Amino acid sequence: MASVKAAILGFGTVGQGIYNIVHERRTHFKETLGVEIEIVKILVRDASKVREGIDSSLFTESFDDVLAIPDLEVVFEGIVGEQPAYSYLDRAIEKGCHVITANKVMFARYGQQLQQKAKKYGVQVGYEATTAGGVPVIKTMQNLLRVNEVQHVQGILNGTSNYILTQMRTEGLPFDVALKAAQQLGYAEADPYNDISGEDAFRKLMILCALAFGEQPDWSKVEVVGIDCITSQQVEEAKAKGLRYRHVADAYRDSATNEIVAQVGPQLVGADHPLYAIDDVNNAVTLNTNYIGTLTMVGAGAGMYPTASVMMEDYADMLAKPERTVAQV
Repeated sequence: MASVKAAILGFGTVGQGIYNIVHERRTHFKETLGVEIEIVKILVRDASKVREGIDSSLFTESFDDVLAIPDLEVVFEGIVGEQPAYSYLDRAIEKGCHVITANKVMFARYGQQLQQKAKKYGVQVGYEATTAGGVPVIKTMQNLLRVNEVQHVQGILNGTSNYILTQMRTEGLPFDVALKAAQQLGYAEADPYNDISGEDAFRKLMILCALAFGEQPDWSKVEVVGIDCITSQQVEEAKAKGLRYRHVADAYRDSATNEIVAQVGPQLVGADHPLYAIDDVNNAVTLNTNYIGTLTMVGAGAGMYPTASVMMEDYADMLAKPERTVAQV
């Protein structure tokens, strides 16, 4: 049976999830994929830190140690921020490794470059986990685009914001109290700026634009508005009218100018809107297509296992269909 050598970059929530799934599902992968996946190196900031139940020799603080591994097949990346994540994946592709990432900040800016380089070196890029967590938006859209055109993308792409708006409506909480509840539950970071400002949803929308339309809009022309401007009174007034506030990432190609028009911000939606029923920390993406019509996908937007699971699914797809690249330019 073939053995696959894999490395993990970053050992936070995502990296640990990947490690756990590989070990818990080892027998399953042997039976379904015909390979034994072996984690041979894990890049961390502090290799001296004790991590119970894991061989300390797996950990390194040097990416050169990762690249020095003979026959390294795949790199799973779960680092925060654009750099050094982009540089690491760029070098991994040059070595001939498949790369799979959950880093939406990096991939929104550098995803197209990475995909072009991967094509040159005959490897694949998986990025399902960058957008909407465990919701299979990327694979679904890739399949649709073989026949359909995606004309319009709308999504709730940040679970934290959606949870806050849900609590404001269902529990009558003011924004700051709902935010604090989200932080206590671990849905929001101590610094929640990226979530509540719309920046997180914006990066994910740019990734979806690149896939759906083959290009991104000019970032400077995309209006991004957060949810911290929404008051309890506004939520109650909308509720009385049968409407709900949703933080929506929205993009389409303007038929007159042929430009991609995109925006991120609060919208009032009625019961006939596909995002109306999406509550709590769930994410959802609605695609309007020319042949299928409207398709909506809903699921968990974040977390250790939803994110790590789709990263493993990306690699399973690479193994099952090596002739087809996971990421299309």
